[in-house]
Amino acid sequence: MKIGIIGVGHIGKTLAIKLAAAGHDVWVANSGSPENINTEVLATGAKAVTAEEAIQDKKVIILSIPLNRIPDIQPLFAAVPEHVTVIDTSNYYPARDQIIESIEDGLVESLWVQGQLGRPIAKAWNAIGSQSLEINGTPSGTAERIAIPFAADRESDSTITKQLIEDTGFDAFYSGSLEDSWRQQPGAPVYCTDLTLTEIESHINTAEREHLPARRDLAVAAIMERMNSATANPDADFALRLSRALYL
Repeated sequence: MKIGIIGVGHIGKTLAIKLAAAGHDVWVANSGSPENINTEVLATGAKAVTAEEAIQDKKVIILSIPLNRIPDIQPLFAAVPEHVTVIDTSNYYPARDQIIESIEDGLVESLWVQGQLGRPIAKAWNAIGSQSLEINGTPSGTAERIAIPFAADRESDSTITKQLIEDTGFDAFYSGSLEDSWRQQPGAPVYCTDLTLTEIESHINTAEREHLPARRDLAVAAIMERMNSATANPDADFALRLSRALYL
């Protein structure tokens, strides 16, 4: 597939590397110029381009930027056809994104993103830690293979997203519509807890929506105490143990 990725942070970088290695044609853009993209991101064949070039004539566009920057890229999508699959990987963290009142009032994060872009989206790779995404992928059929939940409203988006998750080394679990995608938001049992398909199936419906923000904020507070930062990534083992302790 021809895939454009906007954002080369921890998740975007890893997706560019893995999807290019899987044989897809990948174009990747950051907030600056293509020359500033680390060559590591391009090691398996991804090409550094501008954001405008990253979304032109693509079958899939992956957004891997902080949630509060989604409105900034909305103008780019005016010329993107409706049939193109757009996959968002972001999560809402008030400590980083500032307060978004409609989400605070209960709007599902994915629906907020869809509203900002004015077009259908899918949600994936938001519920796995960046280090786990980088190092824990395994071939299909591997015992105890980690699964990644995804949400989509359109069948075409669901089919493509499922395939791309598999291509990054993980089983794909369809969690339902965007309306129900709060079940894979920060604070939910399947969020960054590295579960198998069977385990996600057991836990997806145990999410308690009203408790997610408090559990998310507890995790941020613990990370800030450990890292002295609301945006720094803790080591993978600590992050996994913390998520499982607070969310499961």
